[in-house]
Amino acid sequence: MFRNPYVRTIVVSRILLQLGIWIRNFAILLYVTDLTNNDPQAVSWISVAEYAPIFVFAIIGGTFADRWRPKRTMVWCDVLSSLSAVAVLVALMFGPWYSVLLGTLVSAVFSQFSQPSAMKLFKQHVPGEELQGVMAMFQTMVAVFMVVGPMIGTVIYQNYGIEVSLVVTAVMFLVSGFVLSRLPKDEMTSVGAVIQGSFRQELAEGFRYVYANSALRTLVMTFAVSGLAAGLIQPLMLFVAVDNLGQDKTFLQWLLMVNGAAMLIGGGVIMSAAKKLQPQVLLAVGLLISALGTVMMGWSESILLTMAAQMINGFFYPWIHVGIQTMIMRNTDTAFIGRVGGAVTPVFMGMMVISMSLAGYLMDQLSLVTVFTMSGVLFLAGASILGPMLPKGRKSADFT
Repeated sequence: MFRNPYVRTIVVSRILLQLGIWIRNFAILLYVTDLTNNDPQAVSWISVAEYAPIFVFAIIGGTFADRWRPKRTMVWCDVLSSLSAVAVLVALMFGPWYSVLLGTLVSAVFSQFSQPSAMKLFKQHVPGEELQGVMAMFQTMVAVFMVVGPMIGTVIYQNYGIEVSLVVTAVMFLVSGFVLSRLPKDEMTSVGAVIQGSFRQELAEGFRYVYANSALRTLVMTFAVSGLAAGLIQPLMLFVAVDNLGQDKTFLQWLLMVNGAAMLIGGGVIMSAAKKLQPQVLLAVGLLISALGTVMMGWSESILLTMAAQMINGFFYPWIHVGIQTMIMRNTDTAFIGRVGGAVTPVFMGMMVISMSLAGYLMDQLSLVTVFTMSGVLFLAGASILGPMLPKGRKSADFT
């Protein structure tokens, strides 16, 4: 896989982006909790600022990704994300604390143009039998940063503050753009074949394409339920550390590191078995185990049991991610990669943003245990929706 220049270059770029994102996100989390005295609703709004733009711009970004040159799109997105971090730093010096949320919001917008462009390049230049392995490798890389990212972000913020954290983030994004500029020149034929229709026509074609594909329709329904489940718990992990375990808020980094280490192992397992397992099986198993781990984490008041739940969720998270990405790639023509991602992803993100915005309120009105239990039930429902797609007996499902 690393002999492929597209895979090699995009991996290096994503390493730099992951480093910048983790430094920024953890610095913002700790900065906001310092100022608001661990207000759960303020923490929820951090997540909303990160994910709401994905819901709003994924459809637009995916359509433009099919029209624009993928290399140029990715380079400019990284450069503009870097400039946005600098702009937030300036705003923070002269404005209110919530200016820091702007950087996360703007960067998330640009990612909706960059991410589908990367998937388009993989679809064009990676052999079909290697796609699931490439997706697994990228998920393994994310797992590595789940381990080291919280530690790096915490150290930089605690020693140098929010200003230096934002400067480092800007540098990482800028260097990522430089790395991507070394990609081979975009193929004009692959771009020109797509830009004949109007934006509105191509957007509508993307939705019709998803609706006509039974595998993608089922994936959309699974996404909707799973998005609700993920959004309920994503902003509340801080309170697992503080309320359930009685630890300082910085203990969150250790929970995330355990989760990331398990993701690294799970990603390695998927990489070694990528060609043997059907993506819908990976997704269904991942959701089932996530349901169990989520409920366990919400009820646990033991550090060891909570760590075990984090390990379970972390190990099977790559199964979910790789299953989703591979299903989209295998069931989508190259010309529709951006639009399909733009049609499917907002369903997950939209539901996730809705539940994230309610998570702090639900925790205040109910309890942390109740919210995590609700999330586990929703993960279980998401897995059940995939039932018709799973292999039955010795016959494989029609969806591959």
